[in-house]
Amino acid sequence: MDCDEYFAWRNYFLMLLDRLPLPVAICRADGEITVVNPAMAAEWGTAPGQVRGRNLLDLFTPSDSAADQLGRLIDALRLGRRSRYTIDVRWPSGAADGAQREGELIVEPVGEPSPTYPALLTVLRVRAAAEPEPVAEVSDIEGRILALAAAGATTAAIGKAVGLTVDGVNYHLTRLSRRWRVPNRTALVAKAYVLGVLAPGQWPPARRRAD
Repeated sequence: MDCDEYFAWRNYFLMLLDRLPLPVAICRADGEITVVNPAMAAEWGTAPGQVRGRNLLDLFTPSDSAADQLGRLIDALRLGRRSRYTIDVRWPSGAADGAQREGELIVEPVGEPSPTYPALLTVLRVRAAAEPEPVAEVSDIEGRILALAAAGATTAAIGKAVGLTVDGVNYHLTRLSRRWRVPNRTALVAKAYVLGVLAPGQWPPARRRAD
């Protein structure tokens, strides 16, 4: 491959890397970042140009349990092995609140074997943050609808009792289902009891009174 072909393929590779939604970086064996895509840089709230030249371990902190994995990776590189390693890491997000994020850094040697350490391809797999619990607050009309639904009333009967059309009742039930992330009316009623919206051990069902 001549120089023109080399640079053409290099530019094509960098263009593809920039478009990848996965956070990816290429590092030297000592951890110095030589190539990084926008998705990886965005994890620190910055641009690729501000990340290149920095050390990967200055940006990610291995978890306590990952110390042995890191040691095995260094030993493997010294011995010329080309295994893939997964290291648990955490890092501060680029958000204003500085919240910590967690994930897995998948590290794999790449390139042709040589007497020196190979380059390292690193892919970050971000661990999804736990979603906040649904808000248990409901309006008076929502509480009445939930109590009637828990008693087994039809949509038409609920509408007649609370002075709404069938569409109006369905509107409130749909909003509650989305808010509490449940798929149907049965699950919605169960969630209302779990969240303490409906009073347990009471028939007919009724909204729980505030303490």
